[in-house]
Amino acid sequence: MARTAVLGRLGAAAPIAWRLAELVELVPETPRVASLLLSVPGWPGHTAGQHVDVRLTAQDGYQAQRSYSIAAPAESERVVLTVERLEDGEVSPFLVDDLRAGDRFELRGPIGGYFVWDEGSGGPLQLVAGGSGVVPLMAMLRHRAAVGSDVPATLLYSARSPEEVIYREELDRLGGGDGGPQVVYTLTRERPSGWTGYDRRIDGEMLAEVFGRPDADAMAFVCGPTRFVEVAADGLVALGYDPSRVRTERFGPSGRS
Repeated sequence: MARTAVLGRLGAAAPIAWRLAELVELVPETPRVASLLLSVPGWPGHTAGQHVDVRLTAQDGYQAQRSYSIAAPAESERVVLTVERLEDGEVSPFLVDDLRAGDRFELRGPIGGYFVWDEGSGGPLQLVAGGSGVVPLMAMLRHRAAVGSDVPATLLYSARSPEEVIYREELDRLGGGDGGPQVVYTLTRERPSGWTGYDRRIDGEMLAEVFGRPDADAMAFVCGPTRFVEVAADGLVALGYDPSRVRTERFGPSGRS
């Protein structure tokens, strides 16, 4: 990514202060993804779905900045960021491979008020994730579990292989629990022997099978690469979802990264 894309962006609202975040623990999620458990003094709290800006400063003064979704629910005492290492990235390789407990960096947030959900928002809650787009949706499911919400919830998660499913054990545990969300996977490249689940990219037929016709109060959140988000959002609207209740978040060149 070119240096001109390094600088993050905020809306026209009042400036949000930069804070120092300290790494408490780094938890591997997949071979390329890790969760950073952070202590952030003065953290004002957040809502599931929000994100932060992270800024790193080199010894020569050069700064690189990226935005990352918050993976923790509002109830967590830690701010948690789940970061995917991009081979040509300026920020993510350092965060995933080089950061150690006690290291500190600058963080600004929380940011965002559109792509958010809490128990009071109602539902059913329909979630569609592509790759690392599961991160803000996981914050929503964690919040749902933390408050004991009985709002019906379904997650349709597209990944290239079983090894690249982020939070796999936790999702299976949540989905297998009493009153837990329905969790459905589709694996687009590699599948284990005996796999009986979906094995293709998300399309309208899959969305119809997983979610069906929408309840009038249903809220849908779609997060992932731009093209993935467009296909999934259009498919939900075609099923009858109110476009104003289909919230989207894009990662990559046309969105946050």
